[in-house]
Amino acid sequence: MAAAWPELEAAGRERRRELALAGAAVAERVAAEGGRLPAALLALPLLQSLELSGCAALRELGPGLAAALPALHTLVLRDNALGPAGLGAGLGGPLPALRLLDLSGNGLEALPAALGGAGPAAGPAEVPVEVPVFPQLRSLNLSGNRLRELGPGLARAAPQLQALLLAGNRLRALPGGLLPPAGTGAALPGGPFPLLSRLEAADNEVAELGADIAALPALKSLDVANNQLRELPAALADCPRLKEANFRGNQLKDKRLEKMVNGCQTKAILEYLRAGGRGKGKAESAREEARKKKREKQQKKDGGDGEQDELEEASKLLVKVLHVSENLLPLVVKASPGVKDVRPFIVCCVLKGVNLKPGNALKRFLSAQTKLHEDICEKRTAATIATHDLQLIKGPLTYDVQPPEQLKITPLGRKEIKAKDLLRQLQSEADEQRKQKKRQNVSGLHKYLQLLDGKDNYPCLVDAEGAVISFPPITNSEKTKIRKDTRDLFLEVTSATSLQICKDVMDTLILKIAELNRFTLENKEDSGSDNESDALCGPVNLNPSQNVQPMNLPLVVEQVRVVDTDGNLKVLYPSKTDLTTVSSLLTVIR
Repeated sequence: MAAAWPELEAAGRERRRELALAGAAVAERVAAEGGRLPAALLALPLLQSLELSGCAALRELGPGLAAALPALHTLVLRDNALGPAGLGAGLGGPLPALRLLDLSGNGLEALPAALGGAGPAAGPAEVPVEVPVFPQLRSLNLSGNRLRELGPGLARAAPQLQALLLAGNRLRALPGGLLPPAGTGAALPGGPFPLLSRLEAADNEVAELGADIAALPALKSLDVANNQLRELPAALADCPRLKEANFRGNQLKDKRLEKMVNGCQTKAILEYLRAGGRGKGKAESAREEARKKKREKQQKKDGGDGEQDELEEASKLLVKVLHVSENLLPLVVKASPGVKDVRPFIVCCVLKGVNLKPGNALKRFLSAQTKLHEDICEKRTAATIATHDLQLIKGPLTYDVQPPEQLKITPLGRKEIKAKDLLRQLQSEADEQRKQKKRQNVSGLHKYLQLLDGKDNYPCLVDAEGAVISFPPITNSEKTKIRKDTRDLFLEVTSATSLQICKDVMDTLILKIAELNRFTLENKEDSGSDNESDALCGPVNLNPSQNVQPMNLPLVVEQVRVVDTDGNLKVLYPSKTDLTTVSSLLTVIR
C-alpha cells in the first residue's frame, strides 16, 4: 500500500507553486516508495520550486518528472543518494523554465546524458541534441559528489549557464571534457558557455589547468584551491574579465608565484603570467605579444568610440565601497551552524546616503522592493530581501534558527507574536481572502507561507539585545522599520538555494536604490508628511537637515562580514568581484 503524502494533497488542493519536503517522516515514505519520489508529485503541474534535501533514502526521481513539471524554475535535491540512472529517468526531457539546479552532496560518480555526461539518456522520447534541455539554466551546483569528468554536452544542454559549482569532486583536469573539442564549438551561438562567470572546482584532484580556460569569455571568478596543480597556464592572463581567482593549497613549482597565490593577489598573478613568469624564453615572449594584440583588438571592439564611452561613463550612477579595514565600527553578522539545514545563505551590507524624505520617495522604494521580490527573487523562492534602518540596529547580529514556538517577533504593522501563532494567523487571513475573493491566489505575506512547510526551525536575524529583527522569508520587525527620515540602510538578502543568488540580488538591489536616489535628486519634490506610510521591509536613516544632496555625491556601501561561531570568515560583501553584474550602469569606486 502506497504511503500517504499529506503535503502533496495540500499542494494540489491549494494549487501551490512551491513545495519543500524534509524530515524523518519524508525519508521513511521515500524508502517505502522504493527510494523514489511519489507518483502523486507528477500531478502538480503548477509547481515552480521543488526542494527535497537530506533524504538518504532518495535514489531516483522516478520517470517523467521533467514532462510532468514543465514550470519548474528551481529544483533543489542536495544531500540525497541520487545516482545517474535515477537522474536520467527524472530529467529525461526539457525543463524550459529551470534556472537553478542543485544536486550537491549526492555522491554522483557520473552524470546523465541530459547534463552532458555519459550516463543513461532520456529514454524513448530522447530530446534531439540540437535542442537545449535547460535553455534558461543559470546555476548548476554539483559540489560534494564523486565526479571524475564532465562531458561537453553540458555546453549545449545549458547554453545560458552562469555559475558552475564543482567543489569536492574527483576531477583531474579543468576545463577538461567540459568544453567541446576544437572545431565543434562554432555550432554553439557565441561559443560554449558564453555567460559562464563563476567556476568553482576547489578540493578536487585537478593536476592540469588547461590553456583552453581562456575560451570562457565571461569568466570572472575561478576557484581551484586545494588541488594538485604544479603550474598555472599563461593563458589565464587572456581571460578578459577574470577578477578573482583562488589557487591556494596547490604545490606550485614557481615559489614566487606561490607567494602571490597565498597572498590572494589576483591582479599580480595575472600580470606575472602575462609577462611570462620566471624562466620563460623568447617563444613565450612571442606568444605574449600575440596575446597582447588580441587583447587590444578585443578592447577596441568592446570599447567603441572614445567620446561615447566618456559620455556613458559620466552618466553612470556612483557608489563608493568602504572596506572593513577603513571602518572603525564595522557591523558583523555571526551565522550559527543550525542555519545550514534551514536557510544557509546570507549576504549583508550597509548603504549610506539614501534620501527618502521628498515626496513619494519612500513609496517608490517600497514598490521597487516588492517588484524585486516578484521578479529576480522569483516570489521569494530564490531569495528574500530585508531592509532596515541602520540607526535602529544594535550590533553585532546573529543569523540563527529557533523553533516556531520560541521565535518571537514584532512584525511590521502588528504586535509581538510567536512565529507559530503568526503563521497560523496569516493562514487564517489567507483562507478568509480566498472565501471573500472566491479565488485561489492570495496577496501580501500570505503568498509565502508554504515556503516554511516542513521546517522544524525557522531562520531569524537577531540583534545584540536578543530581539528578532528579521524572519525570512516572511517579514521584518517593526523595531528596525524604515521611515521617511531614514538615511542609512542595513541590507540583508537570504536564500535557501545559493550564495550567488544572494549576491546577484544584492547587486540589483543596490543598483535600484541608486537609480531611485538619483530620480529623487533630479525631480525636486516637496517633503511628504511625516505620517506617510513607512517601510515594509527595511533600513535607512535620514537627517532632516540634509535634504539637499549634490548630484555627483556617491552612495557609500560599507562591507559587512558574515562569520561562523569561531569567527572564521564565510562571506564578505561587496568583495572585488561583486557589483560587476551591474557595472554597465554603475560606477564603483573601490
